[in-house]
Amino acid sequence: MKDIKIAENIKYIGVDDKTIDLFENQYILKNGMSYNSYLIFDDKIVIMDTVDKRKTDEWLNNLENALNGKKPDYLVISHLEPDHSGSIGAVLKKYPEMKIISNEKVFAFLPQFIDFDEVYADLDINSEMVEDNNLQEEKIQKWLEDKKVVVKEGDTINIGRHTLQFIMAPMVHWPEVMMTYEQTEKILFSADAFGKFGTLDTDEPWIDEARRYFINIVGKYGIQVQSVLKKAANLEIKTICALHGPILKENLGYYINLYDTWSKYEPEEDGILVVCGSLHGNTFEVAQKFAKDLEAKGNTVKLVDIARTPAPDVVADAFKYSKMCIACATYNMSIFPAMYNFLHLLVEKNYQNRKIGIIENGSWAPNAANVIKGMLANQKNLEIIEPVVTIRTKLNKESEVKMKELEGAISK
Repeated sequence: MKDIKIAENIKYIGVDDKTIDLFENQYILKNGMSYNSYLIFDDKIVIMDTVDKRKTDEWLNNLENALNGKKPDYLVISHLEPDHSGSIGAVLKKYPEMKIISNEKVFAFLPQFIDFDEVYADLDINSEMVEDNNLQEEKIQKWLEDKKVVVKEGDTINIGRHTLQFIMAPMVHWPEVMMTYEQTEKILFSADAFGKFGTLDTDEPWIDEARRYFINIVGKYGIQVQSVLKKAANLEIKTICALHGPILKENLGYYINLYDTWSKYEPEEDGILVVCGSLHGNTFEVAQKFAKDLEAKGNTVKLVDIARTPAPDVVADAFKYSKMCIACATYNMSIFPAMYNFLHLLVEKNYQNRKIGIIENGSWAPNAANVIKGMLANQKNLEIIEPVVTIRTKLNKESEVKMKELEGAISK
């Protein structure tokens, strides 16, 4: 277990998963993933969340070592996604007298994630054989009711020197999510907010993997994130402890301002992302020339081949920059399939407040521009920059003139 200092009486007991290659079975993990969990020692001992079932045994060992013979009084559940709830059943078996602190929505959903029949079956309270299923169910329900400590917005629980204050964060990014603010040490246990991909021992900047994580997983819920940020603005925060990624202690304004920018769907940087979907290479040659000419005009430009770059990575880049140009081949009177998938994800994440250029290619019936415009038609504050450039297989004098016009227009 990593020796991570949070506060004198607050320990990190999380784990790194270095063998997982996909998060949510769709996002490529370049450097694994951390599942963060914390332990608060006071008159009452509190576990802050569990970890994915992939790492249950390692986490339980971390917990037992940190407890050093003591027993926890409470488990706080911030979020029920399986990467955090996967070890709840195991820790309930190990410490059956422990109570659970969470909100009503968590307790409503909890049976979907925990097999309480299995948990209950191993406990001493079920030592007698019960043949009546209804009686068995009643015993389980009573046992659960006795364990529940239900909290709502603004409630506090004093555990000794420390006081836990609860902040509801619905749809950041599940409906049951809540955060916990520890008033004495001024620590925000932020659930998935401020998390990132990668293990804790990965040496890389926070921003790129945090952006990719936020945009793809939380990005659809910008309004809800803004609501939580307004609540957090009233708190004095010295440390942010997320459920993924590093503990944040310095320059917290930097991280909070980025979350503010991302959740408002505002550009993080003035620049142009050129996204190309090319069948036989002709469209990509045009996109390369376009990007090179834009750079020569002093623009910050990033060119990506959507066939060779994971779409979620490109989605994150699209939110980073103020402008985007889509260069795409017509395919079966629609668009290049990888581009279609990218635009579908972009729309799903509420892409808005940007300027878009379009370069379409079609040897006999170019139609990519119509499809692209249709897919983006309902997005807020998207401006299609004129002219839309149409290429028939390769650049000619007419299309090159149009492309020069687009270069000038998108550079403004």
